[in-house]
Amino acid sequence: MHYAPLPGTDLVVSTVSLGCNNFGSRLDTAASREVVDAAFEHGITFFDTADVYSAGESEKILGAALAGRRDLAVVATKFGAPMDTEDRGSSPAYVRRACEASLRRLGIDHIDLYYQHTPDPEVPIEDTLEALDALVQAGKVRHIACSNSSAQQISQADGTARERGLARFTAAQIEWNLLERAVEADLVPACEEHRLGVIPYYPLAAGLLTGKYRKNMDFPKGSRFDKSEYFAAGATDAALTRVEELLGLASELDRPLSELAVAWLDAKPQVTSVLIGSSSPRQVERNLSHLSRPLDEDELVLIDAFLEQG
Repeated sequence: MHYAPLPGTDLVVSTVSLGCNNFGSRLDTAASREVVDAAFEHGITFFDTADVYSAGESEKILGAALAGRRDLAVVATKFGAPMDTEDRGSSPAYVRRACEASLRRLGIDHIDLYYQHTPDPEVPIEDTLEALDALVQAGKVRHIACSNSSAQQISQADGTARERGLARFTAAQIEWNLLERAVEADLVPACEEHRLGVIPYYPLAAGLLTGKYRKNMDFPKGSRFDKSEYFAAGATDAALTRVEELLGLASELDRPLSELAVAWLDAKPQVTSVLIGSSSPRQVERNLSHLSRPLDEDELVLIDAFLEQG
């Protein structure tokens, strides 16, 4: 495993992080614990969850799994996505309430990285940042971050924080993978300009980049694309055609497509840690296979040329 500092912080994180959104939904407590154990075994120290995942169960399960080894982990969680009709958003009162609730569920006394899960158009960013800064000053949060923000929103938040002397966003979670590259136009440059570490989620495009889902074939029974209209909607003819092309590229490089997808992100200088969900210890190990053979310069040139043609 490799480790990197999160820009502008005292946090050092594993360059692959474990997404815990499966905890409490696809995985029960015992199975989740096995995944966390495997993550530690392979050197992962960065764990990511959110209050909204399984209505708080993910935080509870992760907290229990970290008991006795909390000091070995960097814990990230999020607020703002709707827990129910009342609990959502980024108002100062809700930020404080959401933080206290996450701390209780996780069973910890501070959150290492606290994300605004999604921007709140009804609350001025200065109000949210002031509430987050108060949590940092109180020692309940070490650093703050944003998720699903636009380049403009990142610039506005950073300018506001600097102008008012408030805690700054230090990282941004963004959807970035070989199929979703629109963020390269302005969002990734904005993160670079304002010195935010980039944490890509869905590096395997929710599974499309595993090669398990192929054009003109039914989705495997029980898979997320089979069970969820939300994910199935992303498996368009254009996306599946592109997957076939990427499978050809992976074959040319003698790599599984999933390994290529993660290795490509890991090679990006703006990326601090690639966020990967795993549903079993074996999958944890498979998601780290790129570490033993990172992409070399010739391979990166070949990939860039292929992507430009696309």
